[in-house]
Amino acid sequence: MGKHIIQRLKGLRRKGRLLLRDEGGVALVEFALVLPMMLVVFAVIVEGSRMMIGYQSAIAGVRDATRYLSRIVPVNICTTGGGVSAHAPQLQTIVAQSLTGGAIFPGGVTVQANGVTPALACVAGTYRVNPAPVVTVTALVDITFPFAGIFTLVGSSFGTTPLTTSISDQSRVFGS
Repeated sequence: MGKHIIQRLKGLRRKGRLLLRDEGGVALVEFALVLPMMLVVFAVIVEGSRMMIGYQSAIAGVRDATRYLSRIVPVNICTTGGGVSAHAPQLQTIVAQSLTGGAIFPGGVTVQANGVTPALACVAGTYRVNPAPVVTVTALVDITFPFAGIFTLVGSSFGTTPLTTSISDQSRVFGS
């Protein structure tokens, strides 16, 4: 009976050595270790591209609003008086429409309420119309990150609060 136990222990030892040499599940264990890092890198790439797409849309919207304002304001506004603040609601709509139209990803960039402000400057010089009117449109936009929860998993607070930035553009008034 003792001889049988010794042979059985030798067999178990031999199987244990074979089990230690077996590399069948190594790839799965390595993948399980690397997967969280891959997900974080993927989330950073997606969020970075969403931010750039949204930011470029906001820039295009502010540029369109400035172009619109430079066409509807009369060219002699500096000499006749008047302002451009009455056009703020229409400019807000133009910028907001640029952020929602044709988006590949869900909107993460939004214009703040009453965040679009027009301004007028009269530049003196030797121009056809002296002083030359120049309009400036400034928009305050918030950038939010829907994948912020992934960043908190790795101990970062990035993306938990929206980023706020200001975008401006100016154009010479060509009049209506």
